[in-house]
Amino acid sequence: MKSAVETLNPTRVRLTVEVPFEELKDSLDAAYKKINQQVTVKGFRKGKIPARVIDQRFGRGAVLEEAVNDALPKLYTEAVNEAELNVLGQPEVDITELKDGETLNFTAEVDVRPTIEIPDFSGIEVEVDAVEVTDEDIDKAVEQLRERFASTSPVERAAEDGDVVTIDLQAKVDGEVLEDGVAEGVSYTIGSGELLDGIDDAVKGLEAGAEATFTSELKGGSAAGKEAEVTVKVTQVAARELPELDDEFAQLASEFDTLEELRADSRKRLENMKQYDQATQAQERVLEKLLELVEVPVPEKLLEDEINTRKHNLEHHQLGQMGLDLEKYLEIQGKTVEEFDAETEEAAVKGIKTQFVLDELVAKEKLNVNQEELTEHLMRRAASSGMSPDQFAQAVVQNNQVQLLVGEVARGKALALVVEASTVKDTNGELVDLDDEDEDETTEGSAETTEETPAAVEGSAEEKNEA
Repeated sequence: MKSAVETLNPTRVRLTVEVPFEELKDSLDAAYKKINQQVTVKGFRKGKIPARVIDQRFGRGAVLEEAVNDALPKLYTEAVNEAELNVLGQPEVDITELKDGETLNFTAEVDVRPTIEIPDFSGIEVEVDAVEVTDEDIDKAVEQLRERFASTSPVERAAEDGDVVTIDLQAKVDGEVLEDGVAEGVSYTIGSGELLDGIDDAVKGLEAGAEATFTSELKGGSAAGKEAEVTVKVTQVAARELPELDDEFAQLASEFDTLEELRADSRKRLENMKQYDQATQAQERVLEKLLELVEVPVPEKLLEDEINTRKHNLEHHQLGQMGLDLEKYLEIQGKTVEEFDAETEEAAVKGIKTQFVLDELVAKEKLNVNQEELTEHLMRRAASSGMSPDQFAQAVVQNNQVQLLVGEVARGKALALVVEASTVKDTNGELVDLDDEDEDETTEGSAETTEETPAAVEGSAEEKNEA
């Protein structure tokens, strides 16, 4: 077999392959064997039909077609390996010549990873928010804890803001009560915003036994997105009573003996959270600076697949869980279809570029992933997906995505390397020291939770298809 490579553009090549006919012998034998198992010819046992009879009865062309279909994947892979190409996605194959007994010639156009030059990134400088915890922040945190330990007691008066009411609900659309539009004994805190729009105004001022009707757009269920006439009946009004802020509360709500110790612990927790957010911000901003330094061409087909993958995940997974369709989602967001498409493409481009650059860094710096790192990453991903580590690991193995996870960890290490070499200052002009543990954690956090760069950790559509 002879092959040659023609570069069509920085991300696409054409392979031209010439195959002597004798190299198709194994595939021809396999084709005759397969056809033998599929057909019957009077006078011959199944599977014992001679090749000449198959040629006469079914045509040599059918045998050649079967043989070529069998041989092409192997021949293409050999040509790719011989040329040391880093291909992306599936090739477009065109058989240019097939002469029985002589030769098979074909071309294969396929996207390839672009050649990327990683520049010196040690000069990258970014600014992040300073870690500052105020007394007001602590007051708010303690108050939230206090809210969790509030008690309720029934009162014989009209419902007010902050009260907990027990209510029965009935929703009608076009005058018909919905099958899933009836609920009884629902506990609701007035002002929490956890139920339907308009319910707060409807129940405020009502005593136990009173009811009101209001119109609201349903957020979920069989009639999600539709206007409904909702009848709400209050069966009980209960006032919330907050515990006193004293040492006794600290002992009730925590492992601490005094309120002062509880407040000190709250300060420490808030500082840790803000440091985590700061490290995440540093990751994101360093990544943006890095991408500005590197020229990264993006394959058109890969970009198309990535855009389609993002749209599919949004429409069929995220929005589906919320009972929304894309049209309603865009209405809520105040965006046009054109704006949504432009934002999706921009995010897809950034995700692909991020993956290419970080993968190049992994190769350049010879970064490896050990079992401990992979296990830690798997456990974090399992927790974020709501699955147990064993369930998540089993799903990864069954879907052949182990290498995808390895790639996520490796790219996280590459990005941490760039952050370590960069200068990070806070808004007060102070240098920020991001230790290794913070960098590892926030690499995963920034890439998994931001819409802009999920491909940095989770892989592009192409990588997932390959996995």
